[in-house]
Amino acid sequence: MNSKAERKIILFQGDSITDALRIREDEENLGMGYPAFTAGELGVAYPGQFLAYNRGVSGNRVVDLYARIKKDIINLHPDYLSILIGINDVWHEVGERNGVDAEKYGRIYQMLVEEVKEALPEVKIMILEPFVLKASATIGQWDTFRIETGKRAGQARQVAERNGLLFIPLQERFDEAARTAPEDFWLRDGVHPTPAGHALIKDAWMEGFRSHFR
Repeated sequence: MNSKAERKIILFQGDSITDALRIREDEENLGMGYPAFTAGELGVAYPGQFLAYNRGVSGNRVVDLYARIKKDIINLHPDYLSILIGINDVWHEVGERNGVDAEKYGRIYQMLVEEVKEALPEVKIMILEPFVLKASATIGQWDTFRIETGKRAGQARQVAERNGLLFIPLQERFDEAARTAPEDFWLRDGVHPTPAGHALIKDAWMEGFRSHFR
């Protein structure tokens, strides 16, 4: 078995979907969502090869993630960086008019990727698509949530393509899943995943990881 120092570092970054109630005082605590699910499957498939960190922060928009790029990304020297960000850029505009418009979201995301790649030229970056379903938190302004989340998803895809990064589509997976069970079975309020929703993200993540990096 590889020692801790020899393991490849996988860093999960994002907002509350990634945060998933992680315990801040324990730097290796992965929370209760897809980062923990994914790390578990990686551990079974590749014993002793990876060390996972979760630095998702509930409520973050892309600008908030960019503001902590040094402390919570670059200083951790990840070998693999997984990013899921975007729904709060929409939600905060709906609720508090403090969101990040789609074009600015794309610009900041591009800056973040460029700076990470400059500091860590060997890092492998995965960009996960932001997503939304119609449930308690989104149904009141559903058209806005769906259209605007789609715009951020398009920008995220463009950033991935522009930089030759792996893009993990998620919206279509959730749409398909919602045809088999109610929306809130997958995303309890239309935004935050249930255990089944987190498992869906984990499956998409693992498919991308295996097809591109293993």
